[in-house]
Amino acid sequence: MEYIGIDVHKRDSQVCILGEGGEVVLEQRVRTQRERLGELLSKRSKARVLLEASTESEWVARYLEEMGHEVVVADPNFAPLYATRSRRVKTDKRDARSLSEACKLGAYRPAHRTSDARRHMKAQLAVREALVRTRTRYISLVSALVRYEGWRIADGEAESFVKRVAALPLPGRLMAQVAPLLNLMQHLNEQIAFMNGVLERVAHKDEQVSRLCTVPQVGPVTACAFVSAVDEPERFSGPHQVEAYLGLVPGEKSSGEKQHRGPITKTGDSRVRWLLIQAALSLLRVKRPETAHLREWAEKIAARRGKKIAVVALARRLAGILFAMMRDGTQYRPPQAQEEAA
Repeated sequence: MEYIGIDVHKRDSQVCILGEGGEVVLEQRVRTQRERLGELLSKRSKARVLLEASTESEWVARYLEEMGHEVVVADPNFAPLYATRSRRVKTDKRDARSLSEACKLGAYRPAHRTSDARRHMKAQLAVREALVRTRTRYISLVSALVRYEGWRIADGEAESFVKRVAALPLPGRLMAQVAPLLNLMQHLNEQIAFMNGVLERVAHKDEQVSRLCTVPQVGPVTACAFVSAVDEPERFSGPHQVEAYLGLVPGEKSSGEKQHRGPITKTGDSRVRWLLIQAALSLLRVKRPETAHLREWAEKIAARRGKKIAVVALARRLAGILFAMMRDGTQYRPPQAQEEAA
């Protein structure tokens, strides 16, 4: 069997092929396109191929698998992956050779490859997030322009921003300045509402997502984001590993007898982390009986360490609850309901 390492990039990729005995059979630079990769690798006998996880790695891996090759997408943070590479000189050619050698030696850690359904869900969430961020920038700019002239826009939801601006008796020149942005925001509101509807339909059809939506203050967007990030609960040993995966645990720098814990690591999916923090804020703000135990727990932390730390702690605990529901196939049940059932 041959061992192939491919250093995949946006435009061009470097390929290194090793023979059974470890000798270099081929080193070549190729366009990162299906037809170019097909010309180079489709006629070769079945080989093991190693790629680094990246934006292009999934479609490249699937395409090579269609040719009959065994493909591994590796975690680029695994240090032994590049153990044989010199740190003083870094080139794509050296990286591809290191990948092929790691492929032959088995010195890699496979990265998780998300399922098609979850990848599609992530794409929908990314589109929605881009629309929301664009609307937020427009709202900030319009608010600033209006304040320059001594006017203030009433508080309210983002969806009603255009109406609240229209309700002000703004001078004609100022209205002409902000009108293009207001027109764009009307269209953005329609597109965001459409994406919300898409995610709501997903929540009704997807059993895991609909189950997570039973948690108070967790809607279809948060549930879809969490499910698409976790994907397969069995790949995590427990809730704490998921919390660390989402960057919600404190960073630590300890040596010997000295221990120092700092802010949360903020690794992993930033969208999921932000949505969980927003859900935690809502849990604290909306006083519902079924979340009283979570709110009381967070309020005790807030009294000792401050509200910001309490919100993050509640988001971390919420991540653990959602993971347990995915893993166990259960719906949310507050402690009172569990005691009554027992």
